[in-house]
Amino acid sequence: MRHGSHPGHGGPGRTARAGRLLLAPLLAALLLGAGTGGSGETVSLDGDRPGERLDVTLTGVVDPAGPAPAPGADRLVAVELRLENTGTVPYEDSPAPAAHLLDTTGRRFTGLSDATDAGPAFPGTVSLAPGGSATGYVVFRLPRASRPAAVQFALDAGLGDDVAHWSLS
Repeated sequence: MRHGSHPGHGGPGRTARAGRLLLAPLLAALLLGAGTGGSGETVSLDGDRPGERLDVTLTGVVDPAGPAPAPGADRLVAVELRLENTGTVPYEDSPAPAAHLLDTTGRRFTGLSDATDAGPAFPGTVSLAPGGSATGYVVFRLPRASRPAAVQFALDAGLGDDVAHWSLS
């Protein structure tokens, strides 16, 4: 998209506003995603190794997930995930960096293994034999004004090609 003044189009300010208006639906599509689920839906993810498969369910969101922050400080938001190894090989990964929370402006926050008032956090590394499962919280630090819009989870510490996406709206 070109920026600048075009005769009969209202000048640079109007062009910039038009550009932002065009980006809004694209951002919404990115946040909502196609073929994604809402809270409670299970998404199956394939890993990079043969036989690596994990069913991931977003079971809850707690906002705020800790004591009231000091004025101007970040707040904690926690998401509860259920991981089930439906593959044929052991699953061993770090759930916190594998999870991301997107806010309504498109900012992306990486999960932490911090303690939360919401419930037990996942340990740094989760190991599951085929058929095994684990449930725990992943914590995110968000500015007070941020509003959560979506949660994402990918295998391989968040670097996997297959990404689960849940809309929070």
